[in-house]
Amino acid sequence: MQTITVIGLGTMGHGIAQTFAVAGFDVRLFDENETVRDSVIARVQQNLEVMLQNGLLESIELDDVISRMIVCQGEQEACEQSDFIIEAIAEDLDIKRAFFSRCEQVVGESSILASNTSSFPNSRLAAGLNCPERCINTHWFNPAHVIPVVEIIPGEHTSEDVVAKVMELFHSIGKQPIRLHKEVPGFVLNRIQVAMFREMLDLVEQGVISASDLDQAVRGSLAIRWAAEGPMRVGDFGGWDVLGKVYEILVPSLRSDTQVHDILAGMISRGEYGIKSGQGFYEYPQQELLDIISNKDKRFMTWAKLLSDSTTNDE
Repeated sequence: MQTITVIGLGTMGHGIAQTFAVAGFDVRLFDENETVRDSVIARVQQNLEVMLQNGLLESIELDDVISRMIVCQGEQEACEQSDFIIEAIAEDLDIKRAFFSRCEQVVGESSILASNTSSFPNSRLAAGLNCPERCINTHWFNPAHVIPVVEIIPGEHTSEDVVAKVMELFHSIGKQPIRLHKEVPGFVLNRIQVAMFREMLDLVEQGVISASDLDQAVRGSLAIRWAAEGPMRVGDFGGWDVLGKVYEILVPSLRSDTQVHDILAGMISRGEYGIKSGQGFYEYPQQELLDIISNKDKRFMTWAKLLSDSTTNDE
């Protein structure tokens, strides 16, 4: 593969495009929003500068990376003659399926069509396509240019050849592709995250702990252990006999319904979406947003580098 196309250049798309460009691929970009499209190069350049400052990138020429990113003025222009097309557009099934239907008409027979969906099974996205065997989900995590893991989820008709090519491609760009062997809504990591959020929101809603104290507690305990070893190995170290007893005692009292928590419903109704609206569990003043986001990314990069160095030393 030589040419990559990224459709949708918002929160996820620009980081995905950047990752491929840093790895040496020619990347064609498009977003239907002109403002987003016109700002993508500046956002990528800022990301690269921060990564260089934090030691996550070595020996790259910024101008070379940027020169490999071609911002197109139309969707067809971006997709045709591309080897690998990934969409990071709105999380709407009809919108995504319509895109793949259009895309299939203009790409070559060997082109691979990928979705960065956070929830839709690939079999639903590929339904109705002439060649569903070349369609696959590749689920990145925000920020895409920093977080190493990408979930690879084949659909019912995805060919093993396409899976193998995608796994090889993602290894080649320095990612850690994790193949899932069965389609489930939300894949693996989002399911784990939502299950944890359900319990954490419940604890805050009940007044057991404040949001800020919960963050501090997780950062200083579970996050360290899981980042260092992974939850299943931590379970091995702790002893499943002990954890089995704790499981038996706690599970009956855990939140298990399917209703949205009152605390979350209230925040949404008030427009408190988090950093995008300036208010969530924390306040995000508009004049400080760039610094807040930059500092957050730096912390992510520090942890990513630490884990990378640790893995290298283990080998």
